[in-house]
Amino acid sequence: MRLNALGTHLLLELRSCDAQLLDNYEFIKQAMLEAALKAGATIIGQTFHKFHPIGVTGVVAISESHMSIHTWPEYGYAAVDVFTCGEAFNPHVAAQILVERLQCKLPSTTEVKRGIGVASTLAMAAAS
Repeated sequence: MRLNALGTHLLLELRSCDAQLLDNYEFIKQAMLEAALKAGATIIGQTFHKFHPIGVTGVVAISESHMSIHTWPEYGYAAVDVFTCGEAFNPHVAAQILVERLQCKLPSTTEVKRGIGVASTLAMAAAS
């Protein structure tokens, strides 16, 4: 059965990551951009912020949707979202790159299909 979803949203719970990497603004920025590009995304914008005393947050806007990260170095934890509504971008590749780059020992991923049935609902409404 095909779900006819508009997109795939991966929610990554990255536990037991390298705390120094999680607090490194430039490293986080480069890891996110690398993950987006290697997974086939078209980057259209980005913003990152270094918190004081610790932590980094960032969003990479891609034409296929977005990627975001929020780090808690004191817990060795990062929350990452990878959302795509395109076919060329593989969110699982981006997720795996981030797991490896952050040296995550306890990753978990929840996959959510977004917009299930929206396209078929709109097509039926337009036909009536």
